[in-house]
Amino acid sequence: MSNKQDISDSIREIGIVAIMRANSSEQLLIAADAVLAGGVNAIEVTMTTPGALRVIEEATGKYGEAVIFGVGSVLDPETARAAILAGAQFVVCPTLNLKTIEMCKRYSVPVVPGAYTPTEVLTAWEAGADMVKIFPASVGGPSYIKAIKAPLPQVKLVPVGGVNLQTTADFIRAGSEIVGVGSSLINQKLLEEKKFESISENARLFREEVQKGRAS
Repeated sequence: MSNKQDISDSIREIGIVAIMRANSSEQLLIAADAVLAGGVNAIEVTMTTPGALRVIEEATGKYGEAVIFGVGSVLDPETARAAILAGAQFVVCPTLNLKTIEMCKRYSVPVVPGAYTPTEVLTAWEAGADMVKIFPASVGGPSYIKAIKAPLPQVKLVPVGGVNLQTTADFIRAGSEIVGVGSSLINQKLLEEKKFESISENARLFREEVQKGRAS
């Protein structure tokens, strides 16, 4: 899936990005199977994962177009470029770095910079962000997303941090384009205990909550 718009559309269709952090690349590749079995095909591998670039390279080779692998916790354009060359199909940042947005645009890869204030959100959007990550979303919750969308309805927002099964539908109803989900979907305890069926079930339940939010 090489077209930037196709990648963005596919992620929006499912409505969820599974954010994976793990102690090893082996754990992540196994976990990717479980997430995919639950119907979530967009996976963000954070740069805090040991050997993250190697994981992305191996994963894109293994899954091809079945899974959209992106990179998260990107702080600078150099890291973004290295991840893109390793095969990352989208880039997510915890903060707003205009040069990182510029780098992703150069390679025609969707970029989701982090922001919180209305000024940061609009700055990211005007710089060319495909979506804007509201982080940490737990601080303001769904009501903050709704407040941001009122004056900035054109901006596609992605809440991250504080998104769980109880809040997902509300975040979508408030105007979120998609949600980014980390430990509520997949966490180190589930990985260590090899509870891959639980990860698949979590993915399925999150998809249901997204659909509930979109239907109301």
